[in-house]
Amino acid sequence: MITRRRLLLGSLFGTSYLGLRSLMTGLPIPFLLRPTRAWAEPPAPAQFLVLSTDSGGDPINANAPGTYDLPASYPNQPLHATAGSMAPTPIMLGGTRYNAALPWSTVTALDRTQFFHHSTRTNNHSDQQKVMALMGATKGNEMAVSVYSSYLQGVLGTIQAQPIALSREVISYAGASVPRLAPSALTQLLAPALPGLMANLQKLRDADLDRVNALLKTSGTNVQRQYLDQYATSQAQVRQIPQDLQNLLANIRTDGPSDQATAAAILIKMKVSPVVVLSIPFGGDNHSDDDLQNEANQTVSGVATINGLLATLASLGIADQVTFATLNVFGRSLAQGGNEGRSHWSNHHTAVVIGKPFKSMVVGGLVPIGDDLGAAGIDSATGAASASGDIAVDDSLPSFAKTLGRGLGVPQAYLDDNIRGGAGIGGGKTVTGALV
Repeated sequence: MITRRRLLLGSLFGTSYLGLRSLMTGLPIPFLLRPTRAWAEPPAPAQFLVLSTDSGGDPINANAPGTYDLPASYPNQPLHATAGSMAPTPIMLGGTRYNAALPWSTVTALDRTQFFHHSTRTNNHSDQQKVMALMGATKGNEMAVSVYSSYLQGVLGTIQAQPIALSREVISYAGASVPRLAPSALTQLLAPALPGLMANLQKLRDADLDRVNALLKTSGTNVQRQYLDQYATSQAQVRQIPQDLQNLLANIRTDGPSDQATAAAILIKMKVSPVVVLSIPFGGDNHSDDDLQNEANQTVSGVATINGLLATLASLGIADQVTFATLNVFGRSLAQGGNEGRSHWSNHHTAVVIGKPFKSMVVGGLVPIGDDLGAAGIDSATGAASASGDIAVDDSLPSFAKTLGRGLGVPQAYLDDNIRGGAGIGGGKTVTGALV
């Protein structure tokens, strides 16, 4: 068991625990290894990503901003959950007033919250992995999270490029499935080892900084020295790190959504991977959901979980460095079923994005489709719904992925090379109007 723990710790934190040393010093791993060669200038702004995904096809799209204030001329109007906890409530996004289900008005970071209306082009649960690979739009059918992660590792200086999967949804990287790391397993792994690992925290930090300082004094540049001064972690901060992490680990007792969120924050703080994937339910596969009560209950609990994640990130001092987003396999019917439940719906999905690089707004919108409502085209310059927009509905999924990627700090050229389009689907466009 001791040997296995050491192997797992090594895989999480790298050779010689470089991840923990990076955490202690505040310096990226490449800079620690080669101070006079790597990071000659401060890195371009980049974000870690916490992505919630679920093959259940949750009805987030049915109660989000952008689905309440529709023209009366539309032949079909959306049916919303009628529970008091889901009452239509005014919500301000980027200076514009919308109505939404009550829980969305309680998001603690509305000033950086975005609702992106689009289509996933499928209504099949088994297409979850295809949606994560943008329905064939990515090079080599790589999942979008892995496209991001492969680039962001070098910028963020994480131990690994491979995303971390905390839920049971299958995530792949470079053609291979990513092993699941359950939150409870993370606690069992780290809790006994953390006090010992952190016991010599101050000595390790001082030794690394002394070494880097000595190198830069003799052969470094002014830019490199300024970078060191800007990013080096103070002694007071270092003393607080182990206590903060131990307190968080002690709160993880299950593998449920809130514990997945806590584990995600810990792994990002420790710079293990640029992307952590979890699952936060928002109603699930609710074909038979009397009075849409399960949809209501899980929307309340889902938003509470998001707020818990945001609070944990803030407590660790990394709220501005992490973006949260959702991408599920499909949305649910908006104008059909009503209180008897909702059917699968390939024509409309709403992704929630919360992060510093993203404008507080609604991207896209709804138009009548048959006896229901579906996603509209999008004007990439403004993010507005537009019948003549330069982003067609069939290309809105890769467009969402490119927009999310640009906000994370992935270069446009890298995204265009890896999200090219495929049979029946284009490569999409970045919605520049959605970015700060």
